[in-house]
Amino acid sequence: MSIPLLSTLIFFPILGGLSLLIVPRQQTATIKIMALIVSLIEFALCAPIFLLFDKTTFAMQFVEVHPWIKALHINYALGIDGISVLFLLLTALIIVLSILVSWQSITTKVQEFFISLLLLEGAMMGVFCATDFFLFYIFWEAMLIPMFLIIGVWGGPNRIYATVKFFLFTLVGSLLMLVGVILLYQNGGHTFDILKLAGQPYSLKLQLILFWAFFAAFAVKVPMWPVHTWLPDAHTEAPAAGSVILAGVLIKMGAYGFLRFSLPILPDATREMMLPMLVLSVIAIVYGAIICLAQTDLKRLIAYSSVSHMGFVTLGMFALNQHGLEGAILQMINHGVVTGALFLAIGMVYERTHTREITAYGGLATTMPVFAGFFLLFTLAAVGLPGTNGFIGEFLILLGSFERAPWTAVVAASGLILGAWYMLWLYQRIFFNEVNEAMHGLKPLDLREILTLLPMVLLIFWIGLYPNALLGFLHVSVGHLLDQVNGLGLAGQAAPLTLALHP
Repeated sequence: MSIPLLSTLIFFPILGGLSLLIVPRQQTATIKIMALIVSLIEFALCAPIFLLFDKTTFAMQFVEVHPWIKALHINYALGIDGISVLFLLLTALIIVLSILVSWQSITTKVQEFFISLLLLEGAMMGVFCATDFFLFYIFWEAMLIPMFLIIGVWGGPNRIYATVKFFLFTLVGSLLMLVGVILLYQNGGHTFDILKLAGQPYSLKLQLILFWAFFAAFAVKVPMWPVHTWLPDAHTEAPAAGSVILAGVLIKMGAYGFLRFSLPILPDATREMMLPMLVLSVIAIVYGAIICLAQTDLKRLIAYSSVSHMGFVTLGMFALNQHGLEGAILQMINHGVVTGALFLAIGMVYERTHTREITAYGGLATTMPVFAGFFLLFTLAAVGLPGTNGFIGEFLILLGSFERAPWTAVVAASGLILGAWYMLWLYQRIFFNEVNEAMHGLKPLDLREILTLLPMVLLIFWIGLYPNALLGFLHVSVGHLLDQVNGLGLAGQAAPLTLALHP
């Protein structure tokens, strides 16, 4: 009997989190150690999946299917392909680092905080593993609850406003997605099986309705312009771990939703909506970068940079070619690593200064030289320096978008210039201005903090210098996804794919 690896990845952190309830709440050290051990074991459990994964097939692997609600043909169905496997590894790593960065900063309701982190990990794993749309929706909604608590209970002074805004934006989008799921069930042979739904010939009118119903949920989560306004507030008020998870994993789920549902299930609507999605993407790239130049708060600046960087992801995705899609998926991983690392670093310096105002800093290269070195690496990766992971993803996206519509690549390239401007300017103001008196005497990074940042440094150079380590997982699955978008899975020949720039 084979081991249900995917179910283990989902329920082990959930059970591990609930096991913290048996520990007296005053024993905070024990709670932290147990939470870290659970997260490390979860990360280790990803190793067999990574090593045993077959890169030569687009079929779902490690499949688990069990009848659940027979009357509605709902199954407990799990499986992963080359698109989803990388996100399991990213999620497991991000949770380990989130626990480490919270080791000293979380001082109230410690037990509840680490339980929330582990419950959130289980729900996020479920999102990436589910192959039944109903099960996917359950996990999609379930992850809102611990994230709501993490921001609302352990966040900053305006945490209630940020939490309510985050919850309302995501809940409204999710409810519209639920309407779409029901419509899809009724018109797709009364099944929630994602693979079967992708093989049904829906009318263009129905596909367009479903596309926008799913867009409401996925675009909010990305977040795409103009439904991005919840993100800066959530990032600003969230504790360091909350910001790391938001940037590292949570906002990737919107783009993952497009990849898993909109493109393969609604191919005609995807091709029809290609131009509007490309336009929204380039607006997000330029708008997010320009807004970053006006920010005075460290976390808000990085939050708006996420709007710009995720614009690159949707640009590559809706270029609907191999280069663009592979670049988009790789950039999702890269953004999780780099932006997650930046939020980890900001959380560490905030513990020492208790301010996020950029003008309050200055001269940290003198007072915290090791920290300055780490932050420089993360900054260079964020601006896409060749040799770092940020370069190859952006290069593939620009290549793919140029193949589809050259003007989109030209406009997006201006976002790269603006990105270098605001990130290098940020670094100059924090580390190389005149030393602010309040910054004297800051303690250097300790061993725990260095070990927290080190995995991100290794990933930045590993992916940057050997991108095929990740791209190898994507080639076959992305090729199959493009076949589905082009209609090869149904008609045997590709439907014409054009980009109309005039009536």
